[in-house]
Amino acid sequence: MFFNKRITISSGSLSSLAWKKFRKNQLGFGSLIFIGIVSLVACLGYLITPDSSPYANNQCLELGLKKPGFSLTILPVKSKLVRRSNAFYKTMLYGKKENAENIPIRAYSIKDNHIYYIEYGAPPGDVSMVKILPLSDVLMPVQKTFWIGTDRFGRDYLSQLMIGTRVSLSVGLISVFISLVIGIFIGAIGGYYRGWIDNLIMWFINVVWSIPTLLLVIAITFALGKGFWQVFIAVGLTMWVEVARVVRGQILSIREKEYVEAARALGFSDFRIIFRHILPNVMAAVIVISAANFASAILMEAGLSFLGLGVQPPVPSWGSMIKENYGYIVLDYAYLAILPGIAIMLMVLAFMLMGNALRDALDVRMSEV
Repeated sequence: MFFNKRITISSGSLSSLAWKKFRKNQLGFGSLIFIGIVSLVACLGYLITPDSSPYANNQCLELGLKKPGFSLTILPVKSKLVRRSNAFYKTMLYGKKENAENIPIRAYSIKDNHIYYIEYGAPPGDVSMVKILPLSDVLMPVQKTFWIGTDRFGRDYLSQLMIGTRVSLSVGLISVFISLVIGIFIGAIGGYYRGWIDNLIMWFINVVWSIPTLLLVIAITFALGKGFWQVFIAVGLTMWVEVARVVRGQILSIREKEYVEAARALGFSDFRIIFRHILPNVMAAVIVISAANFASAILMEAGLSFLGLGVQPPVPSWGSMIKENYGYIVLDYAYLAILPGIAIMLMVLAFMLMGNALRDALDVRMSEV
């Protein structure tokens, strides 16, 4: 009992020391804060996006390819009002459908309980294009600003970028979870039992390792079909190899430790020895490789979406946004392709820096005694 208590205190002291070292790493800790902010944006979703329609897909072709900071007047028309109950959590997850038709207008005036307006797409100065609606059928016009402009379909580009964070973080989270479940199980079995089981597992790992990752993901995507969840599964089924190799290598050395021999002598089952006594001492290396796999998953999803094999429209994805707008790079609208590219770069860089900081903080040999 005294021996177990000493181990617990030592582990707690090491965890505290690792956290202090991690906080001292400015790049790593800053990356963690950045990832936290992006995760908050992804969680809040449609509650904070300028366009709260599902998938931020409120299109208006007349407003296509407007520059950042573009502003105009919107006239909400109640005549096509559709009564819908938008619960808080449903709005946050799925957005809300507009309860009125938003008409972009160039000018308007109110007279005799009627509103006279000219739609934005009408030729300026053409009196014949003036339309009239009773004030009872409309809400008061509002000013709307597109802070980073619109795409060719007239959609708010800032909203598209903000909702696109959900796809990148979701594919990273779910694919890393799948890879951890498969990789830890296979690596633990092979490293602990060794012998023919380990040889068979290593043969299978080497076969999967020899196949280019992107080609394997494309093959799995073709087999499962295109879609939101299919991408997560496809990426996760190709990332477990690195986890399995790391876990196997760590367990090969840990299984010879004295406390493992003591656990065997006490008659503990192999399952208990692996999952309660060995794996907790492997998790430091697993956490580090998970951060790197998170970055790889984001890049892989962006590549698949760019090729048209990832999430399908109208779901916004940073990779698909680059694909839709890369033709504008040589024009005045290069930012439409550059902004999602910068977003991908910053996310990948943040996870890589955080992974490096975790590696340094969890390295016992570099810990201060």
